[in-house]
Amino acid sequence: MANCWVFLLTASTALDKILQQIAAELKVRPSQVRAAVELLDGGATVPFIARYRKEATEGLDDAQLRELEVRLAYLRELEERRAAVLKSIAEQGKLTPELQAAIEAAPTKQELEDLYLPYKPRRRTKGMIAREAGLEPLADRLFGDPSLEPLAEAAAFVNAEAGFADAHAVLDGVRDLLSERWAEDAALVGKLREWLWEEGLFQSRLMAGKDENHPDVAKFRDYFDYDEPIRTVPSHRALAVFRGRTQEILDAKLVLDEEVVPGQPTLAEGRIARHLGWSHAKRPSDDLIRKTIAWTWKVKLSLSLERDLFSRLREEAEKVAIKVFAENLRDLLLAAPAGKRVVMGLDPGIRTGVKVAVVSDTGKVLDTATVYPHEPRNDWEGAIHALGRLCATHGVNLIAIGNGTASRETDKLAGDLIKRIQQMAPGTQIDKVVVSEAGASVYSASEYASKELPDLDVSLRGAVSIARRVQDPLAELVKIEPKSIGVGQYQHDVNQSELARSLNAVVEDCVNSVGVDLNTASAPLLSRVSGLSVAVASSIVRWRDAHGAFRNRQQLLEVAGLGAKTFEQAAGFLRIRDGDNPLDLSGVHPETYPVVQKMLAATGKPITELMGRSDVLRTLKPEAFADEKFGAITVRDILAELEKPGRDPRPDFKVARFNEGVEDLKDLQPGMVLEGTVSNVAQFGAFVDLGVHQDGLVHVSQLSNKFVNDAREVVKTGDIVKVKVLEVDLARKRISLTMKLDAPTGGRAERGDNSFRAPARQERQGGGRPAATPAQSAMAAAFAKLQTKR
Repeated sequence: MANCWVFLLTASTALDKILQQIAAELKVRPSQVRAAVELLDGGATVPFIARYRKEATEGLDDAQLRELEVRLAYLRELEERRAAVLKSIAEQGKLTPELQAAIEAAPTKQELEDLYLPYKPRRRTKGMIAREAGLEPLADRLFGDPSLEPLAEAAAFVNAEAGFADAHAVLDGVRDLLSERWAEDAALVGKLREWLWEEGLFQSRLMAGKDENHPDVAKFRDYFDYDEPIRTVPSHRALAVFRGRTQEILDAKLVLDEEVVPGQPTLAEGRIARHLGWSHAKRPSDDLIRKTIAWTWKVKLSLSLERDLFSRLREEAEKVAIKVFAENLRDLLLAAPAGKRVVMGLDPGIRTGVKVAVVSDTGKVLDTATVYPHEPRNDWEGAIHALGRLCATHGVNLIAIGNGTASRETDKLAGDLIKRIQQMAPGTQIDKVVVSEAGASVYSASEYASKELPDLDVSLRGAVSIARRVQDPLAELVKIEPKSIGVGQYQHDVNQSELARSLNAVVEDCVNSVGVDLNTASAPLLSRVSGLSVAVASSIVRWRDAHGAFRNRQQLLEVAGLGAKTFEQAAGFLRIRDGDNPLDLSGVHPETYPVVQKMLAATGKPITELMGRSDVLRTLKPEAFADEKFGAITVRDILAELEKPGRDPRPDFKVARFNEGVEDLKDLQPGMVLEGTVSNVAQFGAFVDLGVHQDGLVHVSQLSNKFVNDAREVVKTGDIVKVKVLEVDLARKRISLTMKLDAPTGGRAERGDNSFRAPARQERQGGGRPAATPAQSAMAAAFAKLQTKR
């Protein structure tokens, strides 16, 4: 090998370098990063490390560990690529000490590829052909001494056989050779890229020949004549333009705010000239050099740099979009569970009817039906009777309505039902809530749903899912592919593998932060527990079906495929109610049960008298029970868990109350104050479901009277909020809202108080409500009987 002095980084040195960099980025000690990396490489999961290995990592939390995990993967890929680049250049005999130092110092994949570009094997270019024909000395002379006459100097290099038949062809070769050299100058390319990022404009225009009134085109109206500094373009606008470009509706370009004068260098050409240390002094070769610089920019660099910066913009926009999706998913998964309540799920529909499913307080399907209160049948009374009978038979105390088509009308149906039930059986408490049905149809048609609900029609499975997701959003939503839950924007436009990785991490973190009931959890839920694969989760369910409920955590080791390592990772996150050991209901890991035994010996109390007794637990000093294996940090966590064993970190359940008479977009007027549920959050604002089939937007500037940088500082998905209507655009189906209820609004409907008087509406069955039918009287008797039982 020509350059035998090359020294590639050893694996150990490369790892040390990575650890140092991650530690600097996370602002933690290298020893913490090293411990975390060793645990990750050993098969430990982030939830397990964050919760049960705080001693080793000195307290790194799950957010830090997730960031560490991502950066570790990137930097390892960078080091692998760096080694491959060094090897390739060395084999070509072109690796100098200066180039090796530059490559070893390159902090990003982009900068590494810039350095590698001149040495990357590729097909022959015009510059290569000129170099092979011996034109490089001429190019160096003309650039080094512009006082030379180009045509006269070129005459000596004419070579027809090589494709340079005259002096003009030779000078074209010089141009190709120099422009290629300059375009591969990593320092120049890097400077231009950063300058364009700071000064360039991201511009979009409607493509010629497109009908701006066509529905598919009109939705991009905001970008028909748009430009903005590329470095400040928000994620949603960047992704909207890129989508419009992909659909061949928008033409996107990177431009500079300059007036181009023919014959004069552009700003970019001027920067190239300054980098080269050249200026036009009207010497014989200066026109040739100026034209070569212009060629370098227009042909070699402008489009490639635009491509680079568009990739950078897209990558950064995707990161934000994925982060927003992940945060919204986290909020949805950790939404308040209704808990052990008998729930009726209503999957709204018009012509196909409203699908109904009643599930027990444990999620078991008790009954199903289909009612047709809406067009074309308009069987309002029949639907009321059928639903009332189901409520009376099964003791329903919560109605969950999907937020899809006809949800507002179905919500009104539920309201009417509850009102009549309470008239017939005073004191009966039934709540109703409109919930997101995103992903319910995906679940209904899934293989798992067909196994879980084999006897139910696909159309009825959605109603079951809607009912169950109110009881426990986390347990039900894990059955659905995270991307199908629909709390993100432009989710189909972003990097799908990165989106999946991020969303799966969120699901894993949420499941493990709440904990899972080992004896009731579904296989999809168990598969999200730390250390458990889909196969092992299925094995757990089979063991449970064959042997009955688990009595203690140790029985997990009897499950096929579940060994000691998997037990270590999973056991602390699995809960057993009414088992042999009360600790199995807590987040205390079985490996630390001996520590609890020391506490019992010190207090002289049985475990049942220690758990939940904060007055006793707070007298114990963590240091007194720490040892070489489990230090004070771990003992503090044990004490905190014993104080509130099995505590659910999710908030209390409550429902939004939609305003009567507001059922459609046209019912909204500026000035109305309404209650709604936050359905989605982006950096620029929050979308609120008001029950009118179209979410309204509270712009970030309208969230609070104080400055808000990110909407999530104020609201999160699932929050119930009061909003005032600012503007309604019926044509574009847009609703502008504010949470600043004292904000001024225009329009005839503006009011000084928080009330809204809905216009009178006739009953669906005529002007008044008919007298009770025999069937209704029977329903009243059923409710009276139910009340007596209670």
